[in-house]
Amino acid sequence: MVNKKPLTLRCILLCCVMLYLQQGYTQDVEPRRWSSIPLGVNVIAAGYAYNSGDVFFDPVLGAEDVIYTGNGFVAGYIRPFRLGNKLARVDVLLPFSFSRWEGLLDGVAESANRTGFADPRVRLSLNLTGPPPTGPKELQEYLAANPVFTTFGVSLSVSLPFGQYSDDQLLNLGGNRFVIRPQIGMVHYWGPWSYELTSSLVLFSKNNDFFNDGELKQRALFALQTHLIRQFEKRFWASLSAGYNQGASSVVNQQFNDDQRANVVGAASVGASFAGNQGLKLAYVYSKTLKDVGATTNTVLLAWSIVFK
Repeated sequence: MVNKKPLTLRCILLCCVMLYLQQGYTQDVEPRRWSSIPLGVNVIAAGYAYNSGDVFFDPVLGAEDVIYTGNGFVAGYIRPFRLGNKLARVDVLLPFSFSRWEGLLDGVAESANRTGFADPRVRLSLNLTGPPPTGPKELQEYLAANPVFTTFGVSLSVSLPFGQYSDDQLLNLGGNRFVIRPQIGMVHYWGPWSYELTSSLVLFSKNNDFFNDGELKQRALFALQTHLIRQFEKRFWASLSAGYNQGASSVVNQQFNDDQRANVVGAASVGASFAGNQGLKLAYVYSKTLKDVGATTNTVLLAWSIVFK
């Protein structure tokens, strides 16, 4: 816990860098987000992620050798539905995190631990082209008859400010604000291969209950991600991914901070299906900051999913 006191520039910069790491504003790289799902089914998923990395501060802050480690669990639900004559779907994610920050502050060892729910996310997507909204049998027939086709889609995801948050702490699992991500993307299939490209604009609402009764605003962040995916037989798939994001400089109490983010992201994933309706996915994600302040992290994710009617 941090006692309330005047919000100096030192505190402002510390808050902004930690918010950047904690909220995951480094880009997510999620392959197969535009995949068609047949009508009449539900998908539930559960996952575990281990994240660790180095946090880099402006030298004037006196914070050095800062390391972040996190163990996260997430539950998810996906439901496809018909919207007019188009295929749509809704995704819901609920994350829970065990997070720890440790390092040197003015040469003295300091640490902080947080455990609780992070902000949940809801995503609505619409495929503008590609397979029509049909059941499982009709979708298989469409894929067999069309080995080469392209799907274009749009989506809107919103992170809701329901995660653990306290205005007298510099580090929180929740952001106490809405994060809105409009996206546009495409996936092109040819035989066992597919290529995806997605662009995102990340918009942040204002946090009127920031540290020490302050106000936090953040400018938009632009993100781009791409994936190359290979399907092996019927049960296995693998992907290579890359991403880039830039923007999200902050304004605290009307004071602009020159703290724009910029990251490159690389990832590799493998997946397998079994028992007819279940799947496993293992992924590794590396994110590197291109700025003097920011974070460079490594993440390993294991996820399970099941499809049912």
